[in-house]
Amino acid sequence: MSTIQGEILWVDDEIDSLKSQIIFLKNKGYSVTPLTNGHDALELLKEKDIDVVLLDESMPGLTGLETLARIKEMQPNLPVVMVTKNEAENIMEEAIGSQITDYLIKPVNPNQVLLSLKKIMDGKRLVAEKTTIAYQQDFRNLFMALSSNPNYEEWKELYRKLVYWELEISKSDSDGMMEVLQTQKAEANTEFFKYVAKNYANWAQGKGETPLFSHQLIKEKVAPKLEKGRPTFLVVIDNLRFDQWKSIQPIIQESFKTVEEDLFYSILPTATQYSRNALFAGMMPVDIEAKFPNEWKNDDEEGGKNLHEATFLDAQLKRLKLDHLKWQYLKITNNDDGKSLEDNIHNYLSNDLTVIVYNFVDMLSHARTEMEVLKELAGDEVSYRSLTVSWFEHSPLYRALKKIAEKNIQVIITTDHGTQRVKTPSKCVGDRHTTTNLRYKHGRNLQYEEKDVLAFRDPRLAGLPRPNVSSTFIFAKEDIFLCYPNNYNYYVNYYRNTFQHGGISLEEMLVPIVRLESK
Repeated sequence: MSTIQGEILWVDDEIDSLKSQIIFLKNKGYSVTPLTNGHDALELLKEKDIDVVLLDESMPGLTGLETLARIKEMQPNLPVVMVTKNEAENIMEEAIGSQITDYLIKPVNPNQVLLSLKKIMDGKRLVAEKTTIAYQQDFRNLFMALSSNPNYEEWKELYRKLVYWELEISKSDSDGMMEVLQTQKAEANTEFFKYVAKNYANWAQGKGETPLFSHQLIKEKVAPKLEKGRPTFLVVIDNLRFDQWKSIQPIIQESFKTVEEDLFYSILPTATQYSRNALFAGMMPVDIEAKFPNEWKNDDEEGGKNLHEATFLDAQLKRLKLDHLKWQYLKITNNDDGKSLEDNIHNYLSNDLTVIVYNFVDMLSHARTEMEVLKELAGDEVSYRSLTVSWFEHSPLYRALKKIAEKNIQVIITTDHGTQRVKTPSKCVGDRHTTTNLRYKHGRNLQYEEKDVLAFRDPRLAGLPRPNVSSTFIFAKEDIFLCYPNNYNYYVNYYRNTFQHGGISLEEMLVPIVRLESK
């Protein structure tokens, strides 16, 4: 006996005239229940599981729109297709506003109905199958690329592809394929760590060819695009991964067009205090400490670590001979700041450059480790991206940008570093001055598993200050997090599967820089 393709409820007061269409659908494997009015349809829906409702608009008693409203109250996610002679625009708009899934005009061709049902019922399955086949075809290419000793540009391309497939497979709901992809991504991170470990000291000291790093970003990607009299908004969304950017891109592209999208390499540690200060100062941290000894604070020193970004940026703009531009720096750390940005956004159009540091994603990822609710909401990459999308869509930042989207402006969106979901604990021992971060540490007499980290016994080789003569910096690889032996099991369980940053992974180091213009 053949499997039923789906349970269809067709409601039309002239149902007898649709017999041929109903027979056609039955021959295609669908079970069709015909009814002549809305009341009977609502009663049936209480008793029977239906996959799709085909609903006429012009019916005596309960109209199609009234029936639709009741159906949506009962089963908000049940797909409803309006089938009607009525082409009046207001009826169509009202039906679409009431979340119909499709709209067909009578007389309907049986194939038209079949196509609509296939689109609704088979859509997800067909997408999943197509995605699976396409990923399987590309899997070997990705494997070959991984095996061929990629350079820093090729690593960017590889990561782009992995993110592309991650987003496609998560849409198609294919758990098996997602598992394969996650394995491939883990292999990529293993190789990426080896690549960074081998080259980072030379990069940090500017030896040979180097990727675009945090401290070169404004000089290379922002400064050449600044123009006197044309407002530029540089938005630094703290902790924004490339996959999160790709998730919010469709929203922002409703108001702006993407004219350039690239990835750059965050410096180590992939942590705000280092990477964001480097971005604004245009220098590696060891040079910031030398030039700004009063403003730079090491991890183990008292005082805020990111209080002088505007001072650092001012000095960099002067070095780049851009101090003739009118610019302003804003930091958004809570919703009140965000509301103020939204209310005053037009005032910033008189600036040539407005820098907005938005701390939301960073607060989210840190809060996620502290708050059980967020642990539930952001338990994996898919839900973490979903939470980011939900925030951005309703954020004062997006509302502010929409307000000025009609103006001749450009928006540059970037970040300081990404974040990694940690799964594998590694023991680390240090004295009481050792830093508390889970993905990187520095201190004296550190003891750690050598295979799990990249270590710099002389931090200056990594472009980092040396807090004291015996300081060592270590950076965790892949999905490792560093735990002290005291209360080891408690901390392992507490932090496993939380999002952390500071270490070496594709997700933390390869981050977006995107330029948008008004449409």
